[in-house]
Amino acid sequence: MKSLKLDYRQLPLLATFALFIMMYAFGSTRYTGFLSTQVFLNLFIDNAFLIIVAVGMTFVILSGGIDLSVGSVIALTSMVAASLVMNAQLSPWIVIPICLLVGSLIGLGQGCLIHFFNLQPFIVTLAGMFLARGLSYLISVETIAINNPFFDFMASSRIPLGDSFISISVVIALVVVVLAVFVGHYSKFGRNVYALGGNEQSAVLMGLPVGKTKIMIYVISGFCASLAGLVFTFYMLSGYGLHANGLELDAIAAVVIGGTLLTGGAGYVAGSVVGVLILGIIQTIIVFEGTLSSWWTKIAIGALLLLFIVFQRVIVIRSKVKKSSVT
Repeated sequence: MKSLKLDYRQLPLLATFALFIMMYAFGSTRYTGFLSTQVFLNLFIDNAFLIIVAVGMTFVILSGGIDLSVGSVIALTSMVAASLVMNAQLSPWIVIPICLLVGSLIGLGQGCLIHFFNLQPFIVTLAGMFLARGLSYLISVETIAINNPFFDFMASSRIPLGDSFISISVVIALVVVVLAVFVGHYSKFGRNVYALGGNEQSAVLMGLPVGKTKIMIYVISGFCASLAGLVFTFYMLSGYGLHANGLELDAIAAVVIGGTLLTGGAGYVAGSVVGVLILGIIQTIIVFEGTLSSWWTKIAIGALLLLFIVFQRVIVIRSKVKKSSVT
């Protein structure tokens, strides 16, 4: 009988699931009502937009890149949607494709700059972050409240699940996750993303379309950011240039805590979803505690992120040592 060998790249993912179970068990034993189904579903309702952003960020980090523009793209999307719906009086069925195109074009531009000019993703997406945030303020420096029947319907509709419910935004997020899992693990593009993150030079020598793959990764990230922006707009029913300020860091933290290696080449979309849920559980525990400041959320996320980065580094170093000892 063959013994099962665990791939070192799966260890962060297992640690993520174990952490989620422990935190949920802690909340369930400490707080009355924490174990209710609705509290669990609220993790998805309150973080549907972050799940969508994390999906796009997962592809970026898997390729060995980074995207700092996603939070600003969400703000820009909310401003574009609010302006077109309220000021231009356009139909939501026209506004939604325009909003999705905005993020996709920003991602396309960033991907082209990174590939054709061999620029660092950190610098390019940092510029994209300032550009998208600045464009938001060009539209308006004030909040634009949305009073539209379609947006009101998307914000208030509830899908019953027994005695509990979820929102339409959760359904959108779960559809994105399912599609991303399929693309990431069962398509040629997904295999190219893993190969690119594992070793870009080897991917080039293998004849893989590195440039096309790299550009498409940032297009996907921009599209997911715009879609998350629409979901966020449904959630807030307003457009504002300061919406989702710093959300890109939450997305990166969720992906890393979800088990994706910052060096690229290893990780899972499902792990990123669990990473988002862990961030949600931290917020929920602080709310149930009642005596803690909301800033403890940032402190806990920062500590977990640092812990997982160190954990990943230790795993990578040990795997290299084992490989060298075998050879």
